[in-house]
Amino acid sequence: MADTLHRHAVIGNAGNFWQHSTENGFDLTHPSFPGASDTPQSLRIETTTTAITINPARTALVIIDMQNFFLSESFGRTRGAGHLASDALLTHAIPAARKAGMQVIWLNWGLTEEDVVLMPPAVKRAFGFEAHLDSGNDAIAGEEYFKESPDGIGVDKFGNKRYVGGHQLLENGKDGRIYKGLGSQCGDVVLPSGETVDAGRLLMRDTWNASLYPPLAEAYQQGLQSRRPDVWLHKNRMSGMWGATTPCQEYLEREGIRTLLFAGVNTDQCVSGTFTDSFSKGYDCVLLSDGCGTTSPAYATECIEFNAARTWGFVTSCGNFASGVDQMLDSEQVADLPKK
Repeated sequence: MADTLHRHAVIGNAGNFWQHSTENGFDLTHPSFPGASDTPQSLRIETTTTAITINPARTALVIIDMQNFFLSESFGRTRGAGHLASDALLTHAIPAARKAGMQVIWLNWGLTEEDVVLMPPAVKRAFGFEAHLDSGNDAIAGEEYFKESPDGIGVDKFGNKRYVGGHQLLENGKDGRIYKGLGSQCGDVVLPSGETVDAGRLLMRDTWNASLYPPLAEAYQQGLQSRRPDVWLHKNRMSGMWGATTPCQEYLEREGIRTLLFAGVNTDQCVSGTFTDSFSKGYDCVLLSDGCGTTSPAYATECIEFNAARTWGFVTSCGNFASGVDQMLDSEQVADLPKK
């Protein structure tokens, strides 16, 4: 027999709860108490598993690591999933967030000197590291081991001078060149215009390599003039929400933001790391699948999307998000029409 009885539920606690009904899906608007109608705007979005309703005023579009180092052709990046994600963000998600009055957050690698000094080996290894030829002497000793040396050899995460076979790894850079790890000098790169620029130290703040990929940099500059100006936040791990607190978490708490729409690169690394840490800290997490990209094999994305949709939160597309915003605004216009 078909289950035709409608049900409703309240999930969570008095300070952080969702509501669910078999008719309308999940309500993530966070009213003052269950059943209250004190949310000025409600945005309904169709996801891969269920409909969700969110409060635009308490939602942020979080765009992760869309930086020159990961996307620029000056670093040898051929057009791929990250660039397709950029297109989807520029065409659908960013304009939709602006129309809905949502906060747009650009969450990027942006290291300080202290970050580099204190970086644990597991994180450093992910971006390559510096090796030295065996010399049979103790020319390098003590604290000098931890400083970049002009005679050092940049190697990949497995200690190899060059990555051999398969697709060029994302972090290897132009022509398979290996850097000496986070904070190391990237050297000069040639822009599409033919201009040569100093790319700066790897993923350090205020360097060319850590700047936004140009089409997105333009969107960010435009966003600074919007009614709810864009925000740029730094992170110093693959997750922007790791540990007791981070600049991103402090900002979200200060602004009362509870729902996060995630996009950026790489889907299975920095995006998923931030997504899962946010899930564990009690935020509502929605993955914009086509607003994300990775150079990893397809199964890596499939794993993240499967768990994001069925355990950690929800998965939708930039187009579905934009459609939901348009429907919300159309409904508001109809409601504002004078009654006959």
